[in-house]
Amino acid sequence: MAVLSFVSLNQVGAGLPDNHPLRGPTRSAPLVAAALGEPVKQIPVWFMRQAGRSLPEYRATRGDGDMLEACFNTDMVTEITLQPIRRHKVDAAVLFSDIVVPLRAAGVDVTIKKGVGPVMASPVRDEAGVAAIGQLGDVSAITAAIRQLTAELGEIPVIGFCGAPFTLASYLIEGGPSREFAHTKAIMWSQPQLWNDLLDRLTQVCGQFLREQILAGVSAVQLFDSWAGALSPADYITSVLPHSRALLDSVSDLGVPRVHFGVGTGELLRYMAVPECEVVGVDQRVSLATGIERIGSNHSVQGNLDPAAFFAGATEVQRQAAQVVRAGAAARGHIFNLGHGVLPQTDPEEITRLVDWLHSQSFEDPEPDTTG
Repeated sequence: MAVLSFVSLNQVGAGLPDNHPLRGPTRSAPLVAAALGEPVKQIPVWFMRQAGRSLPEYRATRGDGDMLEACFNTDMVTEITLQPIRRHKVDAAVLFSDIVVPLRAAGVDVTIKKGVGPVMASPVRDEAGVAAIGQLGDVSAITAAIRQLTAELGEIPVIGFCGAPFTLASYLIEGGPSREFAHTKAIMWSQPQLWNDLLDRLTQVCGQFLREQILAGVSAVQLFDSWAGALSPADYITSVLPHSRALLDSVSDLGVPRVHFGVGTGELLRYMAVPECEVVGVDQRVSLATGIERIGSNHSVQGNLDPAAFFAGATEVQRQAAQVVRAGAAARGHIFNLGHGVLPQTDPEEITRLVDWLHSQSFEDPEPDTTG
């Protein structure tokens, strides 16, 4: 694969229409600036799964309905995406969606089973299964929600996302969540043609999904590789990374900042820091200082407070957050986030308190409030 350029400062939004938020109100947003390595006056912060089960208003809006149906409901997507902006005053809205949404849009019979996760009606373990995955279908309900969101949010950016080819392939091959990934690895090792055909198809579908989100108005995108940490560096480099790079590259002409994130990927960070992304996410299993050393100076970083910290009280949350902020100051740019998503039982007041504290801090001397 050819080495491509990062999005340079004069290329931001280059392939977007003139009325796109990134060519106007969100271009100077702290999150966009930090992603591009520009100076910021305020520590930008958002949280993975901020639009979710920790909020009582989310539970009231979602009810007991089907998760994937909710992801294709324009008004519900809009409302749920806005909820953490209203409550926490975070610096970006992340689209309420799920990583398997493009699979559903491509005709895959997938459901999200409560307490289990994505479940496939039929595992994909042969070429016929790959051929049955269609092109990206109708996602107009989602793009309509993005347009509603950008109209309301103004200078606050919306982040779009999709699952990485490996993570989606693991769900398809295993038929659902897995701890061992036995079938996935077996196909990766013993049937490289089938493996590459599947990941190529997923790269195409997800690339189109990201493109649709960007053209509708999102100002940054994140690639989630939730299960890449199950791989050795050798397998990741050989069998997975080329597809992730191709997916990130598929939207490079649009000039939107891209975040590359995986769970349990401390040993993979140096390889995830590819020219096709501007930001690398770091989970809580490795210190942010170590993550920055592995990622290098050409990328901004995102992360990486442990989501469980919210259960330890405000003083401890601020102490750990101060450590993260101090470490992040060594990077080209730093977007504060968790090492993974907000846990469902998290007290939303603790999240709001942390955002307020972060916004009161500078990069030079973040200190925890020890008054209570």
